[in-house]
Amino acid sequence: MKTAISAACVGRSVRWLGAGARLLRGDLRRRWYLFAILALLWVLASMRLFVHHTPVVPVLVNWTASVPYSIVYVDYFDRTLSRGDLVVYSFEGQAAERDYPGLAHQPFFKRVVGLPGDAVTVRDREVFVNGRPVGRAKTHTFDRRPLEPIESTVIPPGFLYVQGTSPDSFDSRYRSSGLVRQTDVKAKVRPLV
Repeated sequence: MKTAISAACVGRSVRWLGAGARLLRGDLRRRWYLFAILALLWVLASMRLFVHHTPVVPVLVNWTASVPYSIVYVDYFDRTLSRGDLVVYSFEGQAAERDYPGLAHQPFFKRVVGLPGDAVTVRDREVFVNGRPVGRAKTHTFDRRPLEPIESTVIPPGFLYVQGTSPDSFDSRYRSSGLVRQTDVKAKVRPLV
């Protein structure tokens, strides 16, 4: 008796799954574009989990106010860097490990303001590169963590001073972000929009 009941349950379950599969197949035919969008979102989410965070596509979308460009062309092959270049770099170092672990290895999009050999000075939280004012260091982050300005220094070989155009940009003005290693720069970018 028990086997007859379980065989009937299995039969109903199989019929129910078959009916569901037929409905799904019909929906796929009628609304294929919705399923394509959903599949694309799943692929992008999977890439975010399993692929390195630094972008590898030739176009980057900027969601922050760091620089005033929304869409940029990413050039992975031009390795020459000069003052004023826009770059994408990977956020690394002690600040990434200790202070902001959620930002570790994330791509940052900034402008090169200082090159090796340039003098960085700070007076009353006002930051200068080669005597030219480049911005003011804020006293704290949005979540009320204190921010210390970068120490006055001469930029050593292999490092860059980078900065966003927004006064709220987290960049080389701050000790916790600091100078960027040139080896962490992944690409130069050119604004499209």
